[in-house]
Amino acid sequence: MSSTLVTGIAELVTWDDEQPVRTDAALVVEGDRIAWTGPAHAAPATDTAVDVGGRAVLPGWVDSHSHLVFAGDRAAEFEARMTGTPYAAGGIRTTVAATRAATDEQLTSRVAALVAEMRRQGTTTVEIKSGYGLTVRDEARSLAIARQFTQETTFLGAHVVPAGPDGSPGDPAAYVELVTGPMLAAAAPHARWIDAFCEEGAFDADQARAVLAAGAAVGLRGRLHANQLTYGDGVLLACELGLTAVDHCTYLTDADVAALADSGTVATLLPGVEFSTRQPYPDARRLLDAGVRVALASDCNPGSSFTSSLPFCVALAVREMGMTPAEAVHAATAGGADALDRDDVGRLTVGARADLVVLDAPSHRHLAYRPGVPLVSATWVGGRPVT
Repeated sequence: MSSTLVTGIAELVTWDDEQPVRTDAALVVEGDRIAWTGPAHAAPATDTAVDVGGRAVLPGWVDSHSHLVFAGDRAAEFEARMTGTPYAAGGIRTTVAATRAATDEQLTSRVAALVAEMRRQGTTTVEIKSGYGLTVRDEARSLAIARQFTQETTFLGAHVVPAGPDGSPGDPAAYVELVTGPMLAAAAPHARWIDAFCEEGAFDADQARAVLAAGAAVGLRGRLHANQLTYGDGVLLACELGLTAVDHCTYLTDADVAALADSGTVATLLPGVEFSTRQPYPDARRLLDAGVRVALASDCNPGSSFTSSLPFCVALAVREMGMTPAEAVHAATAGGADALDRDDVGRLTVGARADLVVLDAPSHRHLAYRPGVPLVSATWVGGRPVT
């Protein structure tokens, strides 16, 4: 394998235990892995070298929560929210209609465009959910399309209860039977994870438990949307079941926070949602101070958070959620990896994948210091620059 020295690094964020952030640093890539990190003056000889000219180098972003398989948009809904209409889970059904009507080619093209957009902003690992099909055929094809772009695919048939053929309200009990039966059978070959929206207007804790149990029975790992719109039982359910991650976590009681700390379940915070819905932001400071593991993700979707930018989410987390710049970057890299139960991404340690971001800035602090500025000058995936 050829080796490449990346030098001229003003600040190197590795998240290793010994020195998580180094200055005047270098790293060596062999094949698709990190082979060495350390001070620039001690760098070993390599086949080639790349000088990044005094820029910062970070792990690639790990976006552990996104909904990229969809058609249409909900710009009118966003405009209405900005003038006072409250957000509700039912808006998902608008996207369901457009997604069902789209061809495979149209959906694949949309996912490819969004993944490319993410790459340009430094995202190197992305999780993609289904959830805008809500029929056996459309959920399975959504996951098959997502699997073309990532191994981190999540079956979210339990997103909302779809309306009946005549537009009447759907039957939640009958729909859960469909999700846990024929829909799961069709979706499971294309998925690693199973998820449910445990929320007022979507599924209650008993229904979510049934969905997660059915997924576990066929080998799918569990995660959950919970406590986004109000206080509820979702976070406690996630902790009880030992789920890898529970996402949103906007409305938390002291018992919720204690359960997250005790269980080790990752709390994935999605500040793009609060920006786009004018909901209160999650209190990341409260979680971190309690010892909860925290991730940041984009929740890129057409209704409540149509952003693909984790740098934007990092800036929001610092400005609105009480995180330091280092904590926010950690949550969007190593934290995202933890939320996907991955130890090969989200860090620039020896043996990890050589997925990295070069900032057009000398430090990670500039991500929050210069919000909205396109600071990512290069993204490397598997040891090769892709942007």
